[in-house]
Amino acid sequence: MASEFDLIARYFTRAAPNGLLGVGDDCALFPVPPGEQVATSTDLLLEGRHFFPDVDPKALGHKALAVNLSDLAAMGARPIGCVLGLALPHLHEPWLAAFAEGFHALAAAHGCPLIGGDTTRSAHDLAISVTVFGAVPAGQALRRDGAQAGDDIWVSGELGAADVAYRLLDGQYPSDAALLAATRGALEWPEPQVALGLALRGIANAAIDLSDGLLQDLGHILAASRAGACLRFADLPMAPALSGLDAAPLQRALLGGGDVYQLCFTAPASRREALLAAAASAGSRVTRVGEILPQPGMTVVDAHGQPLADLPAGFDHFPAD
Repeated sequence: MASEFDLIARYFTRAAPNGLLGVGDDCALFPVPPGEQVATSTDLLLEGRHFFPDVDPKALGHKALAVNLSDLAAMGARPIGCVLGLALPHLHEPWLAAFAEGFHALAAAHGCPLIGGDTTRSAHDLAISVTVFGAVPAGQALRRDGAQAGDDIWVSGELGAADVAYRLLDGQYPSDAALLAATRGALEWPEPQVALGLALRGIANAAIDLSDGLLQDLGHILAASRAGACLRFADLPMAPALSGLDAAPLQRALLGGGDVYQLCFTAPASRREALLAAAASAGSRVTRVGEILPQPGMTVVDAHGQPLADLPAGFDHFPAD
């Protein structure tokens, strides 16, 4: 049977780019150009909590890195490298090979090489921890506390599909093979908006990635910026597969559904043309969905301008009893 070090060498050791020291020493080393700051983020994924036990391991490798790259995107940071921690309940090399394939493919696509990490045996379920490192010019990082009254609120991509796929797989919705086929990719193969985050530097006032749902994550911007917001439900970019949903599950998916990994950001109305040009250069679709208000609070209005009631909550690891 292969040892821990054999597995690392076989599946997780790649030649590091020039200037970086990768897998093989006690620490990885990477340079940061003068005038830039390091951006870093860590996510922990637990079997049964963040992914289903039977998920495609290649998709899981992709998503494990994607959720972290999404955090770099939200800060307007350029990826430098990443480290990976795996706690494995048992050794199954075909699973490891597929996981590594998905992980390394996304890492290569975004210039974020795996430069270190750790593996260990888990007594129970699989656990995955990824830490990413990025660089951003000093003072240019996109943050949550910069939203200004009068800013437009924008969302990239489409909303809702990942939430519906999760609820179908979890048995919360009746079985629907066609709907699952149309939405599952959004849940298991999210595409981090790194290029868009870089393009938004100097244009957006505030940004966040949508990992826990639009209302909850936008709420973090509002709290940090001491502002309020009004969203137009009819303008939200709904995934086309959701067109047949009833009103309640549709609202839950668009407003409260997590695992989106798109960006929500604010920018002055005067920068609309510049913002659309930046999004086009990044190959991203963006939609204007509301405005930042000076007074605290959040309202979602229907097509007639009437506030919606019973708004859904986003994801919370430790909800109040």
